[in-house]
Amino acid sequence: MDEKIQQNPSSLPYDPDTLRRINEHPCYSQDARHKFGRCHVAVAPKCNIQCNYCVRDFDCVNESRPGVASEILKPGDALSRIDEVVDRMKHIKVVGIAGPGDPLANEETFETLRLVHEKYPDTILCISTNGLLLPDKIDELEKYNVKNITVTLNAIDASIGEKIYSFVEYEGKKYHGIEGAELLLSQQLKGIEEAVKRGMLVKINTVYIPGINDHHIPEIAKKVGALGVFNYNIIPVIPQYKFKDVVPPTPAEKAKMHELCAPYVRQMRHCQRCRADAVGLLGKDVQNEFGCCGKGDGSGGGCSGNL
Repeated sequence: MDEKIQQNPSSLPYDPDTLRRINEHPCYSQDARHKFGRCHVAVAPKCNIQCNYCVRDFDCVNESRPGVASEILKPGDALSRIDEVVDRMKHIKVVGIAGPGDPLANEETFETLRLVHEKYPDTILCISTNGLLLPDKIDELEKYNVKNITVTLNAIDASIGEKIYSFVEYEGKKYHGIEGAELLLSQQLKGIEEAVKRGMLVKINTVYIPGINDHHIPEIAKKVGALGVFNYNIIPVIPQYKFKDVVPPTPAEKAKMHELCAPYVRQMRHCQRCRADAVGLLGKDVQNEFGCCGKGDGSGGGCSGNL
């Protein structure tokens, strides 16, 4: 499948606004990664599932991976942070909420989206979610014009999924084992299908976990390609928590996996495994230049991380 999005609107079955959301979003266009940046605001600390590879950290300035941030912002402080970032960095086109928990499990996400949508109606808004609450919250996302959505989907077979998730918490109840994996998968597929139906651009992230889901990844790609997602990202597992002894795939193994998946869905090959508070171009993060709660002094000292 052709991975390069052409600038000529007549060559693609997309309206001009959708093309803009592709061509100005660094995760959806390889060209955009060199021109346009994103501002992630960490307003969502709570999560409703526990992945066996995930360790969230809310007081971290040194690591560059999903699930970490130097501080948790309140919605008003997040807007102040965005004000400062877009004032100083005119190439920022995207505001994203990617944690450190799951955005849809935090009401602060929706208040932040409301504030940003009202002040910056033309800014591309996106969220990254495990998908458990996507069918339940999709109306609210549409209300605030969130049309770029990333869903982390690590298995389409619950017997594999139960090896990846310790628990799934839904409507006040915790589910474990195959029951939890089946519930999560059902919600994920339902949410993805509905998002595509509504014209949202859906990116799928799959964590490549050797010995757990490696043989299964092309099947995931085939399934989501058939659902109509925009692109597919493969993220090598970071050895930590219950998977601390797993040896991550090599760059060559990752590249081969992309080739196996490419016949089914457009591949994203330039992922930088962003922090929940990442600011700037992909691979050129500058979030430490901005101080606590959007009141940065430009010193580069970042934040103390006090919540």
